[in-house]
Amino acid sequence: MNYDVIIIGAGPGGIFSAYELMKKNSNLSVAVFEEGASLEQRHCPIDGDKVKSCIKCKTCSIMSGFGGAGAFSDGKYNITNDFGGTLYEHIGKDKAISLMKYVDQINVEHGGEGTKMYSTAGTNLKKLCIQNKLNLLDASVRHLGTDKNYVVLGNMYNELKDKVDFYFFTPIKTIKVLENGLYRIVYEKAGQMEYCDCKQCIVSVGRSGSKWMQHVCEELDIPTKSNRVDIGVRVELPAVVFSHLTDELYESKIVYRTEKFEDKVRTFCMNPYGSVVNENTNGIITVNGHSFEDPKMRTQNTNFALLVAKHFTAPFKDSNGYGESIARLSNMLGGGVIVQRFGDLIRGRRSNKKRIEEGTVRPTLAATPGDLSLVLPKRILDGIIEMINALDKIAPGTANDDTLLYGVEVKFYNMEVDIDENLETKYKGLYIIGDGSGVTHSLSHASASGVYVADRIVENN
Repeated sequence: MNYDVIIIGAGPGGIFSAYELMKKNSNLSVAVFEEGASLEQRHCPIDGDKVKSCIKCKTCSIMSGFGGAGAFSDGKYNITNDFGGTLYEHIGKDKAISLMKYVDQINVEHGGEGTKMYSTAGTNLKKLCIQNKLNLLDASVRHLGTDKNYVVLGNMYNELKDKVDFYFFTPIKTIKVLENGLYRIVYEKAGQMEYCDCKQCIVSVGRSGSKWMQHVCEELDIPTKSNRVDIGVRVELPAVVFSHLTDELYESKIVYRTEKFEDKVRTFCMNPYGSVVNENTNGIITVNGHSFEDPKMRTQNTNFALLVAKHFTAPFKDSNGYGESIARLSNMLGGGVIVQRFGDLIRGRRSNKKRIEEGTVRPTLAATPGDLSLVLPKRILDGIIEMINALDKIAPGTANDDTLLYGVEVKFYNMEVDIDENLETKYKGLYIIGDGSGVTHSLSHASASGVYVADRIVENN
């Protein structure tokens, strides 16, 4: 069957593309191909009591499926150009903010009503950070929570499912450019190679599709350039330590420039009263965090990532490969994620089960006690330690001995694809959006890119 528009990937970019196309021109035939499951079928085998470690499913339900990797995230939609990607460089700052606000409106209308919008505007915390050599980035953030985020996605799917054709468990093998200007989407079904043709194709494969995206760009001779990789740890501490920040801002994006190397270390994905969780990216187990809107599901802890961004120059181009090698070392030593008390790290000793059990912070993830200094490069680890001591000045208790560090946390970014102001490649009608483009790095930016491209298609039909 042929379509007017085929969307590859049912993450936030793909969902909002389909939604906008459905709303603005219901006469267009639209299909979404997704390698994972529908939302209600997404279930991780280790999300329970029987299985304790990742069994490396063929398709990871945490990373793939309707909603993408963001389906089981904390549901934070940051409205800002200060972080989350460089979408504004393509479409303009005002347009990017306008689209992110539009996405927020849709989320609220589909189950996010009653959730709070936080903002750094007018806060005195910015002054406190500056006084301690920290930079609090400006943003507004809608916190849906993992639970409400799931509801929003479910409601959007219910609105789309009768008007858009969804193909789940259908990974795309390749994209071919035909001589008649159409695009051929080749996929495997029941062991047989099949295809669909379309007039316009939107690729929105997310970070988990980075290797596939690179392969497609090589096949179609689409220029790319190396992106960064973020490497660090996830910090877990009593929620009261950060409550003055999280109660006012929910998520504070704080950047610190280290004295030793002048590297930038930043907070990322703050989860007040949340839980630390495993994440599987291309078979590698890393760490992440969740929190919930429902008070009954909250813990006594807050967790957040501390990340150091590493950019590479010629001749080395495989930034993701570098991050993967560090994550694999953690997996080799700990059988997955390693956890260490900050006090043990400073004293140069590995943590053990006894010291963690005797500590004041109850871990929310069953990780292997170990020594992160055997995993993380010294320069990165030195930066993280500096950052923790800096945060201790604005949130006393951050540098306590019992603060837990989980490693490693790695944020992989796609090679940045060469796209124009329409997010279109050198092939007219072939769009690359979302985190798969290397241009966006967040739920709000990815969603906004989906709306933007859908509007371009509607204008041309």
